[in-house]
Amino acid sequence: MNKNNDFFSKIRLFLSETDQLKRYLPQINSAGYPFIALFFFVSLLLSLFSDFLGWIGFILSLWCVYFFRDPSRVTPDLENIVVAPADGKIIKIDLSKNPEVLSEKKTSEMQKISIFMNVFNVHVNRIPVSGKVVWLKYIPGTFLNASLDKSSEDNERMIAKIEVSNNVFVYVVQIAGLIARRIKCDLSENQSVSCGERYGIIRFGSRLDIYMPKDFSVKVKTGQLAICGETVLAEFKLPGSK
Repeated sequence: MNKNNDFFSKIRLFLSETDQLKRYLPQINSAGYPFIALFFFVSLLLSLFSDFLGWIGFILSLWCVYFFRDPSRVTPDLENIVVAPADGKIIKIDLSKNPEVLSEKKTSEMQKISIFMNVFNVHVNRIPVSGKVVWLKYIPGTFLNASLDKSSEDNERMIAKIEVSNNVFVYVVQIAGLIARRIKCDLSENQSVSCGERYGIIRFGSRLDIYMPKDFSVKVKTGQLAICGETVLAEFKLPGSK
């Protein structure tokens, strides 16, 4: 019991010495609180057996806090843009079939931008374009490495269809990966959304695919790092606009 008290006395000392760092720490996404609590609880149990195991658990708990960080982002004050819905590396830009399952337009081609998130990226997802959510579909599937092309078709995913204007649609697809197996989407059908606002999270690494019409002008390149809510992926003109 004394060993356990000594372990937590060291932690309290560490926290008091780093109290000034709190002002620099980003806010935590609410989806992370149960995991953070679990990590610290396991650290407590480990500390009963050894200080070393307790410190390992404490370090992992700090990593869990870091993983669920939810920093503020400044979305460009521009109209008719598509911004990155996730932090990560742009791994592919190409033409692909419409992702809407059971749609008669399944064979129609759209531009697709794929963003891969590793375990060190911010995993909070943001709305890529202002509009109205007209369709949502959860699709169960496998858990392949999300960097593979076939993960777009085979992996568990959540598809949101956003109507930007009359008959102009953008799709954003949250895709689970090899480690990430928890997709959280806070959207509902017929909900109006604004570019850059938070809408969900994928826990522990994965991928997002964005599908847009072929006449949208892509502004990024493969290999580029995207910042969620800030990096402009594409620009477009709506029918009838100058």
